[in-house]
Amino acid sequence: MAMEGMGVLGGAPRFLRFPRPVRVVSGTDAILRCCLTGSPPPTVLWEKDGQALEASSRLRLQTEGAEHSLLVRGAGAPDAGVYVCRAQNSSGEAYAAAALTIQEQPPDAAPIPAEGSSNSAEESPSSVPLRGPLPLARTLSPLHTASTCLSSEPAQTHTLPQGIPGLLPEPLGGSPMFLEGPQSQWVQQGEEVVLTCRVRGQPEPAVHWEKDGRLLEDIWESSHFCLAEGPVGAGVHELRIRGIRLPDAGVYVCHASNTHGHVVAAALLQIQPSPDAPLGSPRQAQRDSAGQGSPAPKSFWVSEGKHAKFRCYVTGKPEPETEWHWEGHPLSPGRRRLLYRDRDGGFVLKVLYCQPADCGLYVCAARNTAGHTLSAVQLHVREPRVRFAVPLEDVEGEEHGDAVLECQVPSRGITTTWYREDQRLLPSPKYEMGEAGVIRRLIIHDLEADDDGIYLCEMRGRVRTVATVAVRGPIRRRLPRKLDVLEGENAVLSVEVGEAEVLGHWTRDGQELPASPRILQTSSNHTHTLVLVGVTRQDAGVVTFSLGPSHTSSRLRVKCVKQVPPGPPVAVELGTGGSNAALLSWKPPVPTPDTAYSYRLERQEVGTDAWAQCLTTEAAGAVEVPGDSVPTEGDYRFRLSVVSEHGQSPYILFPGSVHLVPTARVQRALQDVCVREGDDATFFLELSTAVQGTWFLNGTELKAGGPESQGYLVQQQGTQHNLLLRATRLQDSGTLVTFLCPGVHVSATLHVQEPPVRIVLPQEKVSIEAMSPERLVLTCELSRAGAPVHWYKDGLEIEESKALILENEGLQCRLVIPAAQPQHGGEFVCQAGEDSAFFMVTIKEPPVRIIFPQEEVSVAAESSERVVLRCELSRAGVPVLWSRDGMVVKESDSLVLEREGPCCLLTLPSAQPQDGGRFVCEAGDNLAVFNVTITEPPVRIVQPQDEVFLTAMTSERVVLMCQVSRPGALVGWYKNGMEVKESKDLVLESEGLQHRLVLPAVRPQDGGEFVCSTRDDSAFFTVTVTDPPVRIISPQDTVSVAALSSEPVVLMCELSRAGAPVRWYKDGLEVEESKALVLESEGPHHRLVLPAAQPQDGGEFVCKAGEDSAFFKVTITEPPVRILFPQDEVSLAAVSSERVILMCELSRAGAPVRWYKDGLEVEESEALVLESEGPHHRLVLPAAQPQDGGEFVCDAGDDSAFFLVTVTVPPERIVRPSARFLQLQFRSPGRVELRCEVAPVGARVCWYKDGLEVEASEDLKLGAEGPVRTLTLPHARPEDAGEYVCETRDEAVSFDVRLAESPVQFLLPEVAPSPLSVSRGEQLVLSCELSRASAPVFWNLNGSRVLEDGNLELRSEGPRRLLLIRAAHPSHSGNYTCQAGSDPGAPTLTFPVQVTEPPQVKLVSELTPLTIQEGDDATFRCEVSPPDAEITWLLNGTSVTPSSRVEISQNGPNHTLTLQGCRMSDSGMVTARTTGAETTARLHVREAELLFLRRLQDVRTEEGQDLCMEVETSRVGVKGIVSWFRGGKPLPEDDRFSVVQDGRVHRLIIRKVTVSDQGIYSCKSHHDRTQARLLVRPEQLKVRHRLEDVVVTEGGSATFQLELSQSGVVGEWARGGVRLEPGRNCQISAQGHNHSLVLSGLGLADTGTVSFTTDTLRCAARLEVKEIPLAIVRGLQDLEVMEGDSATFECELSRTQADLTWDKDGQELSPSPRLRIQALGSRRLLQLRHCSPADAGTYRCSVGNAQATTARLTVLKREVSVLLELKPVRAREGDGATFKCTVSEPDIPGCWQLGGRILRPGGRVRIRQEGNMHSLMLNELQAEDSGEIQFQAGQAKSSTQLEVEALPLQICRKPPREKTVLAGRRAALEVTVSRAGGHVRWLLGGVDLPPGPKYEFRSHGVTHSLIIHNVQPTDEGTYCCQAGEDSASTNLLVESE
Repeated sequence: MAMEGMGVLGGAPRFLRFPRPVRVVSGTDAILRCCLTGSPPPTVLWEKDGQALEASSRLRLQTEGAEHSLLVRGAGAPDAGVYVCRAQNSSGEAYAAAALTIQEQPPDAAPIPAEGSSNSAEESPSSVPLRGPLPLARTLSPLHTASTCLSSEPAQTHTLPQGIPGLLPEPLGGSPMFLEGPQSQWVQQGEEVVLTCRVRGQPEPAVHWEKDGRLLEDIWESSHFCLAEGPVGAGVHELRIRGIRLPDAGVYVCHASNTHGHVVAAALLQIQPSPDAPLGSPRQAQRDSAGQGSPAPKSFWVSEGKHAKFRCYVTGKPEPETEWHWEGHPLSPGRRRLLYRDRDGGFVLKVLYCQPADCGLYVCAARNTAGHTLSAVQLHVREPRVRFAVPLEDVEGEEHGDAVLECQVPSRGITTTWYREDQRLLPSPKYEMGEAGVIRRLIIHDLEADDDGIYLCEMRGRVRTVATVAVRGPIRRRLPRKLDVLEGENAVLSVEVGEAEVLGHWTRDGQELPASPRILQTSSNHTHTLVLVGVTRQDAGVVTFSLGPSHTSSRLRVKCVKQVPPGPPVAVELGTGGSNAALLSWKPPVPTPDTAYSYRLERQEVGTDAWAQCLTTEAAGAVEVPGDSVPTEGDYRFRLSVVSEHGQSPYILFPGSVHLVPTARVQRALQDVCVREGDDATFFLELSTAVQGTWFLNGTELKAGGPESQGYLVQQQGTQHNLLLRATRLQDSGTLVTFLCPGVHVSATLHVQEPPVRIVLPQEKVSIEAMSPERLVLTCELSRAGAPVHWYKDGLEIEESKALILENEGLQCRLVIPAAQPQHGGEFVCQAGEDSAFFMVTIKEPPVRIIFPQEEVSVAAESSERVVLRCELSRAGVPVLWSRDGMVVKESDSLVLEREGPCCLLTLPSAQPQDGGRFVCEAGDNLAVFNVTITEPPVRIVQPQDEVFLTAMTSERVVLMCQVSRPGALVGWYKNGMEVKESKDLVLESEGLQHRLVLPAVRPQDGGEFVCSTRDDSAFFTVTVTDPPVRIISPQDTVSVAALSSEPVVLMCELSRAGAPVRWYKDGLEVEESKALVLESEGPHHRLVLPAAQPQDGGEFVCKAGEDSAFFKVTITEPPVRILFPQDEVSLAAVSSERVILMCELSRAGAPVRWYKDGLEVEESEALVLESEGPHHRLVLPAAQPQDGGEFVCDAGDDSAFFLVTVTVPPERIVRPSARFLQLQFRSPGRVELRCEVAPVGARVCWYKDGLEVEASEDLKLGAEGPVRTLTLPHARPEDAGEYVCETRDEAVSFDVRLAESPVQFLLPEVAPSPLSVSRGEQLVLSCELSRASAPVFWNLNGSRVLEDGNLELRSEGPRRLLLIRAAHPSHSGNYTCQAGSDPGAPTLTFPVQVTEPPQVKLVSELTPLTIQEGDDATFRCEVSPPDAEITWLLNGTSVTPSSRVEISQNGPNHTLTLQGCRMSDSGMVTARTTGAETTARLHVREAELLFLRRLQDVRTEEGQDLCMEVETSRVGVKGIVSWFRGGKPLPEDDRFSVVQDGRVHRLIIRKVTVSDQGIYSCKSHHDRTQARLLVRPEQLKVRHRLEDVVVTEGGSATFQLELSQSGVVGEWARGGVRLEPGRNCQISAQGHNHSLVLSGLGLADTGTVSFTTDTLRCAARLEVKEIPLAIVRGLQDLEVMEGDSATFECELSRTQADLTWDKDGQELSPSPRLRIQALGSRRLLQLRHCSPADAGTYRCSVGNAQATTARLTVLKREVSVLLELKPVRAREGDGATFKCTVSEPDIPGCWQLGGRILRPGGRVRIRQEGNMHSLMLNELQAEDSGEIQFQAGQAKSSTQLEVEALPLQICRKPPREKTVLAGRRAALEVTVSRAGGHVRWLLGGVDLPPGPKYEFRSHGVTHSLIIHNVQPTDEGTYCCQAGEDSASTNLLVESE
């Protein structure tokens, strides 16, 4: 027994074979045997009756490896009993028991050997012992029979009725069928159980029993159970289990099989533990075990929240009973404790999500009749450093109710995640998640049975708290969430319900479970169980148990069973099949593999390590390995293995070895060698094997190993042979070299060439520059005299002429150009043999010079004069370029370019001032510069001649007049240096020569210096304006003003007259107007306004007007700072990367604030930004992260605001599809695509199929593009159906994919098979092909089912189905029917077969070996008896059939095979095979010589032509038998080269020959060679298609095309002699022979000659550009628009440059904010915005003399109605009010009114419009705002009432309680109330004071003042100010002066 933690198994002892019970006759020997293993090797003890046995004379203990045995000699009655084999090592222990029975020998009876010997054991008449294990069907196919599930008390099952059609059909051909199946039972421990079944079949079926997939005899001792049969023919079989034990619980399956089929029936056995049979105290067992030396308990550590897995491996026979204990208490399965047995037989305890309370000692106790044992482990739980402040607690809830889980984290801001076991939970209607400070809460709504389980709350660091949720409902114990089983195992699902005897309902994937003997449904009291026997992959899915509205589900996942590779072949033998061959034979493996398999044969040369594969075959028997198949001579041995789809068997080595000798063949042929004179020549040959050979030179044998003076060297290295000929001579050319060895005769030719001529000088490329017409000489020196030389220029060979002279003198070769011209420039090449010399020649013209002018010329002219610029060059015809101010000029009406021989002229016919500038004439590298100045005639002022002085009084009319020398001259007026602008106070007039400036009512500020200025003259006027002195009327005395910070302060001063200048001073300094200080003037009143006074604004203000001043004393105090918003703590929740803004509004702007986070002041950074705008302060987190969460505080000195920020990670959601479960139907085969769209885009998804994660492959593709995730099955098959799940981190979508298969049809054969006749013993194969590879078929012979045996095999190879009979027998005759599927009407195919007895065949004469030459015919003959016997001919083991080369004939008993035109590949073994005999002979084909009858001839051709070179051979050879070469090298890979064979004629075709193709071409065979020279003349450049003149209109494009005779020619395009460069309006292209030029956007100046020039030719054409007549191409269209929309008229002109006018109803239009005129190329647009009915009318567009176009504009009045009326609002003073009105039309402007007063945006008023909805927002309402609200949009109106409830008026700042003033002065009392507009009363002694000269009342905003003038002692008293219910009093005292 062994214990392990977390599933790690040690090397505990383990029984491979248990000891079996033994029964012997008294006095004979008894042997108990077992086989076990372990690491380290265990110690084995044998015990009997608790006592250890020791070796003695009667007891012998033996150990042989893993085999252990106990021998009892002369066993007697005292030796009977139970023997225990106990194995123990440091990892654990194992034990097993077996019984020894002693029988007395009856008189006269033969001795009875012990069980396990060759004789049978004695059988009891009432029991039938097992006769060996029967084959087990691990994966059962769907059956056509059903078993009956019977019932017994107290268990309850449902019986399937018998006789129902389709459930219990009559067996076909006597196939087995259960008439009665075993019954599921629930029994008490210790009782006896009987399982009975009744089966029928013909022949009588064989029956065997299994428990949980294992044979009973493999797990039980024979005394524990008994198998019995009923009366003969009744078919009753009984399994009796004595003294039932707890391990006996499980699924029992009864198998019945005969030659016609196999069926099963199953029952579930459940056992109730007996209270009288406890396993015993684990502590007592631990003490007992300690007494035996067991090790101390191991310690196992696990982190809190992780799983702990303990595995106890116990073996023994009988099977031991086990029990788990914790701290001495028995453990039972629960939500967090799982107890089960794994597939290896281990007992597993798994503690889920360990908690500190789970710590303790865990003990696994086991016992059986042989003894007991235990194993223990100490569990320790490691607690995390950070823990939950309050962990979760277990809760219970009613089904369909709610459950609440709550815990507390250590601090705020910690994020948590909720899980149900391993599944992460996300917020949904089912799961509600909440946070409140440190509290984390999960609410589970609408509880179901499957919600029962373990829930976890996890915070960072994987710290967890765990709790269980128990759901109280009809289902007490739910199904497991998933169940994994292996294919072929049994699946058991059980639930427990609250009420007994209730009927539950089982389904799979929402469908009823089908009636099947493999499916058991049982119920007993509160337990309901579902058993699936021998599950297959089709059983996978979601299994659901329903009880009324309650249900629980489990996902059943079926895993494939690992297949076992086949066994090795048997009976291998090695023999000698003949001379130089090995004969190998073997038999198929035992047992024969279930799937298709083949044999792999390999060879190894003795003495080496490498194995090489020989062949692969599917048939067992014998094969011959000839010597030709091995690479070298030697001794070889062989090995063989079996290969199938399940793997490869071990190799089996054939005994012995065989000597094989290969036949030499040419692997690499001998080739001709071409060398230069004096070089060494090497001939090389490679054979297939290493043999000796002889070299011959012109028939003379060359001896190997001779002296080096012989001039040759012979070498051999393995299979390679070399011949080296040293220092070859020219006379050696044509020498024939031959190599001979057995089977090989090859020859080659030596070719010796003269050494090539070389160019000695020059070695490098030479560049030469010369001036026209100098003499030019190019010289080239060769290595030897007389060598031919060719000269080329630009790729063309030069022909001698007067202009080009070729000279040769010894080694010198010269090319002379007597008078070089520019066209002689280019690349010259001197070619001598394979060497070349290059010369780059450049001939330049003498540079062009500008003769006149030599210096810069200045030209001055007046407007409209003719200006001519003249430039003379050194020669005519040279292009020049004119430019002005750096820009190239274009010819036009105002600028003309002309040429007169060498003179170039630029003329300005009528020069204008704008035509002046710097003109440059550029010719080559010379420039001529002209500075042109065009001036207007001067303008003079006639009057006045002197400066004029004017003096005027205010409001008088002043006129300044100026007379110029000519009318129309431009005049400018200036005042004090600044140009004046015309207005109502300043009028500019012009009439002929007179120009006037008029001041209608002069003001003092209008005085100054005025200037009337022309371009050339000026007149000056000095104007002085006087004004009467100004006085300040009010105030007369100093004014004191007191206010609070941010309140408005107004200082007002009234003057004696309006318009007088005023200056304001503060503390002696003149003030400057700004936003914080505004100066206002209205008539005689002047104001200084402080809109929001600040403390620093206080001081003494002075208003100064002329000599008078007024004084103001201003005092500003700060109010306390308060936080207006927020008033309460603010909680913000955001998602990661969102922008978070914390905003705080203070009572006043500018007050300092500080921000804190979790008690620490924050610092501004990129991740945290602090902003301030007036009283608003903001803290911004641009991209919040989870760590940014916490408590933020905004501190403003006296007040603070608190913010609690929580940042969470955004969930990964599946956006589409919206449904979480989809059922999809597809056709098979076909394409299946599953698609999901996720958010965010980068979310990762996992795909699952039936619970297993899938991986991408060729048959399953996973895609991701943006937010879309796809799973694609390109070729879906039926097995691809199932549940596919797309899962993100937080969500999942399930796809139920169903694939419907098309009906099965027979594809081959297409017609009904004809009758087939075979002889006895021959192989018979029936084959057909289905439309679907997975479709089942059924074979029948004369209506009876065909079953497989050793001679008959049924195969499936993809869609093919085969019936194979290895040796046909007459009983196999009949009609074979193949039926596709079991459904009625399924397609069938019938094969008639007749098996006959063949006569015995003998060979009268055998075949004779042949040796022939390649191309000859080979004929083989043999004679057989009888004459009609069939002969099969084979060549190298391959069957030969008649064809164009193969002729097979028969003449009586003589059979003939003729191979015509034999090839080298035909060499090999020819076999004639008949039934029972065969004969073999060797065919040897010698290669025939291939000679050239017609050889190659030298060819001359011109570049660009097609060429054909051909040869004729002595015989027709295979394709590629001859090879073509150029210059001794293979032809280049070029599509222009093609090789064609036509019988004996071989052609080389070269298309479009180039100069580089010239050289020596050769054609070679293995025996001959021919060669010829190809000379290529360069192609002359010619014009195939010339340029043509082009005429286009202005603005269009012109295309010029030219076709040359050569491709790749480089040339230049020019227009008017100027080179053209590619650009936006110039496109130059060249494709092959064609050159094109496209000029676009042409103007009139582009007219001229266009030319294309290369080095050797020039082609030109004329381009003429005509002006486009001005016209309107596309006219205006009538428009109809709605009022307020925009209208756009558009027309199109024939050219872009044109002036156009627009008018409406005859009145010309000009641009304005509402009217826009645009020109877009040739398009003209008129746009009217916000159209009104007044815009309707006729619009016209006119241009030049073209006909105008008109259109009508109709403006439809927009009918507007109110859709949503205004609603009345009632609010309190200081609050806000919002009004909304919806109209029928969008974008209609609206007007808001309050009490008849129009409202405009600003201050407290906000007006918004969104489409057709209009809204008005009024902030900080005042009592006077009450009234009627009106809204009007178009003709639509709506009104409502605003009611503002006024707040009580309070006095905020009170006057002093006592104030003293001097008599005769004035006293001022001032108060500040809570709001402006409030009414106050002033009282003296309780009596209201009347306003008048004595008492003056003042009100400004919230400030109210009482002014008492000329205070007297009688004015003393208490003055009271009453505001609403509030009041303030001041005691006034008067002192005399």
